[in-house]
Amino acid sequence: MTLFLDSFWRALLYCLRPRVIALSFLPLILLVAASLGLGYLYWDNALETVRLWLEASTLVESLSAWLQSMGVGNLKAVLAPLIVIFTVTPVIVVLSLLVVSLLMTPALTLLVSEKRFPQLERRRGGSFLASLGWSLLSALLALVALVVSIPLWLIPPLILILPPLIWGWLTYRVMAFDALAEHASGEERLEIFRRHRLSLLGIGVFCGYLGAAPSLIWASGALLVAAFVVLIPLAIWIYTLVFALSSLWFAHFCLAALQALRAERAVNTVTTTETSPQAVTLLPIDPSSKPTLEHAPEKPPIP
Repeated sequence: MTLFLDSFWRALLYCLRPRVIALSFLPLILLVAASLGLGYLYWDNALETVRLWLEASTLVESLSAWLQSMGVGNLKAVLAPLIVIFTVTPVIVVLSLLVVSLLMTPALTLLVSEKRFPQLERRRGGSFLASLGWSLLSALLALVALVVSIPLWLIPPLILILPPLIWGWLTYRVMAFDALAEHASGEERLEIFRRHRLSLLGIGVFCGYLGAAPSLIWASGALLVAAFVVLIPLAIWIYTLVFALSSLWFAHFCLAALQALRAERAVNTVTTTETSPQAVTLLPIDPSSKPTLEHAPEKPPIP
């Protein structure tokens, strides 16, 4: 728990560094361009497809007619943008995580290692391709888990538990691997995962709940269509800051755990060496030599 809290407040302080703030805008530029481009090309078609699907639904049609009779308004006009937005949101989140992992996490890990762990040996147990493959596989598994769990979101308590838990698992898998890729060997990385699995998952889940905060901005964008173009970059930037905090948190935690692991192994090695019995060297015996007995000189007779 001490390592958990210590790495958290250190990550918060590092988020105030100008270098970290500047890095947070790099993924934002790429993601804003992609979001605006996809929105410009596919927003109208996606909205029209959802509206046709809603019009074909008897349940939605009956509910919309009942709301119109109550004077509330057209349900389909509000529900269609909400469905499109909440469908796109997981994709944007995953893309944000991947971009932060590939662009920001190595730079932030390097910053932590330079400032706090300059003497820590780099054993390079994870290459760029290994990190990319690990991130893509983890993201794919997370998307599958999200799609499979969507029906459970209708149960009120589970919608507050399942998405942050999935984001937390994904964040833990991606960030912890990248934090240790440069400094730890493959065996050391697996050992740290084994020892600190619950703490790492806790960091990921906590960051997952923080990442759910921008959903309020997405919901506001559905209701305030005029401000939607402004709210998309704001939400993505908040996601990026959350993931930057996650990267720093994992970097401080994992590198401190790696340093402690190596110190522990060094102490155990010294202790084993000191307590081991000394080796006795046996000289070979020449078979041609015969043992001789030296007799003591005879004593003179006593008169």
